[in-house]
Amino acid sequence: FHVSNLKRCLADANLHVPLDEIKVDKILRFVEEPVEIMDREIKKLKCRKIVLVKVRWNSKRDPEFTWEHEDQTRIKYPQLFVDRVVGPAS
Repeated sequence: FHVSNLKRCLADANLHVPLDEIKVDKILRFVEEPVEIMDREIKKLKCRKIVLVKVRWNSKRDPEFTWEHEDQTRIKYPQLFVDRVVGPAS
C-alpha cells in the first residue's frame, strides 16, 4: 500500500441516505424489517415443493424485494401472515 495508489472519490448524490431513516442495533448493524408479502410462488424440485414468498423490505439499500422461504419467514415474522390470507400459488 502506498499513498500514490489512492484516488479521489466523488460522492454520488443519488446514494445519499438521510441519517434519521437509518436504524441500527446495539452492535451497529442495519435493522431491516419486512413490510409486506407481495407474492407467493411454488418451486418444484424433483419430488419436493418449495414455497417462496416475495417480501418487501424497508431497506434503503438494494434490493428492496427478495424471495424468501415461506416457512422460515413465517417463523421469524408471523405478523406478516396474520391479516393476510395467502392462497395457494399456481
